[in-house]
Amino acid sequence: MAMSANTPHTLLLKNPSILKTSTTTTTPSIHAFPIKRATNKPISITCSYSATVAAPPASASAQDRVFNFAAGPATLPENVLRKAESELYNWRGAGMSVMEMSHRGKEFLSIIQKAESDLRKLLDISEDYAVLFLQGGATTQFAGIPLNICKPEDPVDYIVTGSWGDKAFKEATKYCKPKVIWSGKSEKYTAVPSFDELDQNPNARYLHICANETIHGVEFKDYPTPKNKDALLIADMSSNFCSKPVDVSKFGIIYAGAQKNVGPSGVTIVIIRKDLIGNAQEITPVMLDYKIHADNNSLYNTPPCYGIYMCGLVFEDLLAQGGLVEVEKKNMKKAQILYDAIDESKGFYRCPVEKSVRSLMNVPFTLEKSELEGEFVKEAAKEKMVQLKGHRSVGGMRASIYNAMPFAGVEKLVAFMKDFQAKHG
Repeated sequence: MAMSANTPHTLLLKNPSILKTSTTTTTPSIHAFPIKRATNKPISITCSYSATVAAPPASASAQDRVFNFAAGPATLPENVLRKAESELYNWRGAGMSVMEMSHRGKEFLSIIQKAESDLRKLLDISEDYAVLFLQGGATTQFAGIPLNICKPEDPVDYIVTGSWGDKAFKEATKYCKPKVIWSGKSEKYTAVPSFDELDQNPNARYLHICANETIHGVEFKDYPTPKNKDALLIADMSSNFCSKPVDVSKFGIIYAGAQKNVGPSGVTIVIIRKDLIGNAQEITPVMLDYKIHADNNSLYNTPPCYGIYMCGLVFEDLLAQGGLVEVEKKNMKKAQILYDAIDESKGFYRCPVEKSVRSLMNVPFTLEKSELEGEFVKEAAKEKMVQLKGHRSVGGMRASIYNAMPFAGVEKLVAFMKDFQAKHG
């Protein structure tokens, strides 16, 4: 029995009958098929069904978009989204979308190889390092790093400047002997320690930091040196990855989730010195063994293909802007505009982080009148500025102003803040 489009339908499933194929091209038919039931009674199934696919909406304009201050997944460059949109249905004449490609086909190989090449240019990554495109988020690397780098009894040092550093430490306790040598918890994670005062273990296998704490807005402006000359410096750079130049040679491992600055969620990038690969503990799962992924050029299993493609488009865009030196200049200017608005508000707005280590990426702030914070978020959303509510663990507000946040977004937020203060100050 054929169904008309856009109406609910009832199917009567009776005793033996065969499934037939409809010859109708506009409204597919569903026929009775055999089903065994104890009662031998017909059963009735009601479902909603549409035989037609709605035409896609007209291409959205820039005026339709909001300024998205989310911490991640975060805003992406408009020109990158437009490029992806133009290639979504048929990638560069391949006759298929990137989402449909074999990860071992020549088309996708060209995509992942170009993405790696461009990332190497951006960060000046030498051939001494492998670049891996993985899955599982940076959180998975909290376990992957000690499993690959340490023996179970190895001591390691952690500097904890926020929630993510704390989570990394706790996960490492399962696979080695980590110690928190400094924690900002008692000061509500508003500072970075003086490196000279760190009580490092001289035998530590590595020293771990979170380069930018997304939740608390604390960023390392310089990096510590492990006391043990053979130890490694390892950094979670998820929320400031590719936001500024970094001397990769100072690190044994840099790892980052892509969903802040360089792509959609689902891709994790690991940059690891090649001599560190191949020493994983015996209990290490295959999917956490860096050697497996390095030997297979990140193609041991199906990687997050479309996400890697998007990262590649972002890398191209960052290079076109003049590289990370120019990108950092823009990020510093955006952050200065917002921090100045906070500091010049005479206490109406407050940022709790020490000025010397304020993040260029994540700007937390509170209102002197905390009861107005809900209204602030609500009114900002009406003005097409969204995701300004602070993380649930700290409250207040947070404006994430990653690479792709345009000056116009920060300027509009600052204008709104001044207007809100004028109304409620």
